[in-house]
Amino acid sequence: MAIQVGDVVPQFSAVDAQGNLFDSASVIGKKTVVLYFYPKDNTPGCTAQACSFRDQYEDFLDLGAEVIGISSDGLASHQKFTAQYQLPFLLLSDTDKKIRKLFGVPTAFFGLLPGRVTYVIDAKGVVQMVFNSMLAGQHIPKALEAIKKIVTQEM
Repeated sequence: MAIQVGDVVPQFSAVDAQGNLFDSASVIGKKTVVLYFYPKDNTPGCTAQACSFRDQYEDFLDLGAEVIGISSDGLASHQKFTAQYQLPFLLLSDTDKKIRKLFGVPTAFFGLLPGRVTYVIDAKGVVQMVFNSMLAGQHIPKALEAIKKIVTQEM
């Protein structure tokens, strides 16, 4: 069953691009989080998406949100991708696809590609937006819009 708006995000852990063990409880449920699943490091759409999140990262931070990317790429790939594009946010390795399955992220193009889905999670750990689209450029404005709604509701 896929995680949907209104669901509480289940706890998970993964290795980040620095080789550290990341526990979702360290961030989720404490602050607003943009969690985005993407197909693969160093592919045109995924690179454009990561660089767009990088270029607008300060906007996310200014709104009190953290950005975390997840793909099934391994540690070495994430390290290279992060360094090459100077990504300021965490990338998590989901090599066994457990987190992808936990969230119910679908595959795209007849099951040939891992899907591209962005979740905006509020400070209580509740999903406020799910955006499923292979159009990489659409995810950043949708996430910012959802976070601005959260911030407005908290005021």
